[in-house]
Amino acid sequence: MRDLVEIGMGRTARRAYQLDDIEIVPSRRTRSSGIVSTAWQIDAYRFDLPLVTHPTDAIVSPDTAVAVGQLGGLGVLNAEGIWARHEDAEGALARITDAAQRSLADDDPTALVRLLQELHAAPLRMDLVSKAIQTVRDSGVTVAARVSPQHAAELTPDLLAAGVEILVVQGTIVSAEHVAKDDPDAPPLNLKEFIADLDVPVVAGGVSDYRTAMHLMRTGAAGVIVGHGSSPGVTSTDRVLGIGVPMATAIIDAAAARRDYLDETGGRYVHVLADGGVSVSGDIAKAIACGADAVMLGAPLAAAGEAPGKGLYWTSAAAHPSLPRSRVAAGPEYTVDLRTLLFGPSTDAEGVVNLFGALRRAMAKTGYSDLKEFQKVGLTIRG
Repeated sequence: MRDLVEIGMGRTARRAYQLDDIEIVPSRRTRSSGIVSTAWQIDAYRFDLPLVTHPTDAIVSPDTAVAVGQLGGLGVLNAEGIWARHEDAEGALARITDAAQRSLADDDPTALVRLLQELHAAPLRMDLVSKAIQTVRDSGVTVAARVSPQHAAELTPDLLAAGVEILVVQGTIVSAEHVAKDDPDAPPLNLKEFIADLDVPVVAGGVSDYRTAMHLMRTGAAGVIVGHGSSPGVTSTDRVLGIGVPMATAIIDAAAARRDYLDETGGRYVHVLADGGVSVSGDIAKAIACGADAVMLGAPLAAAGEAPGKGLYWTSAAAHPSLPRSRVAAGPEYTVDLRTLLFGPSTDAEGVVNLFGALRRAMAKTGYSDLKEFQKVGLTIRG
């Protein structure tokens, strides 16, 4: 039964929960973390870690996409980002770093957003996109790239020709029923027809409710993204649009849609990717426990020394030309290499280093040997 509360005469709202609101309940069994598997698979592509990077230039360059892939995760390039628009992408990112220092000194947080808007106003160059994809493909890891719904039909043929193996169609809010293009006279993107014409798996989102998740699953998507990359001090979609995603409830609802769609189709499994609300290792464990197959990490990866943003973090929504919905935020004061960030060892007791070693330990301490089993762990609400 839905937990409805009255918020005024004749108007009720559903009570929803963030990952911070819940805790994982230990079971009667424990096991060694050495025999725990964090592997998952989407279509023919298997990964040792339930890690997909949020597709932002702040944390994903061609080289870091390779590094993430070699460590067992999936790095997703932003096919509409700085690497796709500027031949000297590192120089463009250095401008952002310099502007960040001036912004802090002048107390002008809008200066960084203006710079991002300027950098993203440069035209897309498919030769640069193809070069970035080639770097990832030559390494032998799985190649993934993100496009916005507005430009998916236009860019996808070139991305597939360049070697993209998993396509991510991601916007702040994505609907299977209507994804309007920038040109009001152009027909909206029909995700079902679009996906049916492709030979690669498509991951689409974000969504925040059961019905929309089910609709996206019915388009043929191999994975559904839950959330919009929210993290403290960065994403302001709730302030700008009034739209928020209580992640624990949103993940559980999408997992329920996955279960019902599995029954509806007689066995087609669609993966749920949690994108937002994850700041520390305990949040990763909670997201999986709520039903996610993997997490899309953004801000936590800004601490990696390999991150091209040099400790800064933003989402692609920061560069929207008329309604930015993300800030450029300073990452953590510490910096570690990517391997240590993911696997340790750690001297920090706050859950910000050894992110996936902690997930393995959480699974072992509750007696579960793989991710699918761990999705069945008991949960409790705080307070």
